[in-house]
Amino acid sequence: MRHHDTDPTHLTLKDIVSAFGLLTRLPVPQNWPMRGAASGWAWPLVGLAVGMISAATGSVALALGIPTGVAAAISLTTTAIVTGGLHEDGLADSADGLFGNWTRERRLKIMKKSNIGSYGALALVFTVLARWSALSALMATGHHWQAMGAAGALSRAPMVALMAALPNARGSGLSASTGVPTANITLAAIGIAFVIAFLTTGTVTIALIPVTGVTALVIALTAKARIGGQTGDILGAAQQLTETAVLAALTTLLL
Repeated sequence: MRHHDTDPTHLTLKDIVSAFGLLTRLPVPQNWPMRGAASGWAWPLVGLAVGMISAATGSVALALGIPTGVAAAISLTTTAIVTGGLHEDGLADSADGLFGNWTRERRLKIMKKSNIGSYGALALVFTVLARWSALSALMATGHHWQAMGAAGALSRAPMVALMAALPNARGSGLSASTGVPTANITLAAIGIAFVIAFLTTGTVTIALIPVTGVTALVIALTAKARIGGQTGDILGAAQQLTETAVLAALTTLLL
């Protein structure tokens, strides 16, 4: 059975299963070892799947005559359920830690706590409101499938890029245990994300490149300056903020 360890097809399947097991609460085989950062190239595929599931629930709601705003809320709720609120939790912890104290050590300690402070609560409220507003507008014109697919994929690529570009600030936790993606895995994740975006939104993807890049860069520079690197919470914040930025941009680009 040792031949499976180097078989490209088997490794690819392992990466995909590992990616879904790490980033979602969807049922996946539990008897395979998690591949960690090696599965990073497949994270945009997870984002696409999550986006499609959420778009589908929104479409069902619309088909049942549910108002657009409520359908958008149902879609976002589906996203949180599928991912277990993993990225939202990271955003809240990052906001509390990065802006809630003056020293690196104290910021990391705050980020490790499970309770949510005022910065975290405000970050969640503002991002959920922005995503809901954008998605409501996109649903009203039938563009939510395209938008959710593109945003889901593009928002997972910065997670891989930040893991590769920044040192782990804490030396422990989910991000540290996941490992560091190689340059090839990072480039593959970015490439796959933009291919998915192009297939779902066409040439609009050209405008999404700077949106995604600038958002990721701002997060990276902020994390580096305030805590010296990245953590799992920072990666979650990167996903949430990038998805918010992409959805907001698509309300202008697609409507």
